[in-house]
Amino acid sequence: MNKLLVITVLVALLALNAEGFRVLRQAEEEEQGSLSKVASTIKSYYNSAVDTTSGYIESIKELKLEERATNLYNHVAEILSTYGGIVHDQAYHIVYPQ
Repeated sequence: MNKLLVITVLVALLALNAEGFRVLRQAEEEEQGSLSKVASTIKSYYNSAVDTTSGYIESIKELKLEERATNLYNHVAEILSTYGGIVHDQAYHIVYPQ
C-alpha cells in the first residue's frame, strides 16, 4: 500500500512537471532526420523524467518518514498505556472501595 502511494505521488508529480520540460537544442538538428529528432526528443524526456523521479525519491528518503512514524507510534502507545493504567486503577477503586 505504501509503495503504491509513493508511486502514485511520483507519477502525479511527474505529470505536473512534464509540461515544464524543455528540449535542449542541438547543433546537429538540421542534419538529423525526423526519426532521429523524435528519438532524441523522447530520450531527453526520458532522461529528464528519470532525473526528476530520482530527485523526488531522494528527497522522500531524506525526510525519514518511516522512522518518524515509528517514533510517534511508540510515544503515543507509551502515553496511552500510562493513562490507561491510571484509568484502570481509578475504575478499580471506584468498583472495589476499601
